[in-house]
Amino acid sequence: MARTAREILNELRWRRPDRLADAALWYRDRRRPEGHRVIHGNEILDLERRYFTTAGGRLPYYKIQRIELGGETLFDRERMSA
Repeated sequence: MARTAREILNELRWRRPDRLADAALWYRDRRRPEGHRVIHGNEILDLERRYFTTAGGRLPYYKIQRIELGGETLFDRERMSA
């Protein structure tokens, strides 16, 4: 069974100390011409039940497209749906 983006972020936060700050998230954003933006883990202030919080606001997990850490893809929504 595939893990959710929230589960992966929580694992990086609690089971791999300080690894969340090194992660990069590709977040779907239709306002940008490329259709996404990259959020770095050090921008994440809190991981809530349905949202994660940055200085810019609360963002839902379902818009996370990909999570990478050190060049390794930990989560890829497109690969999950294929």
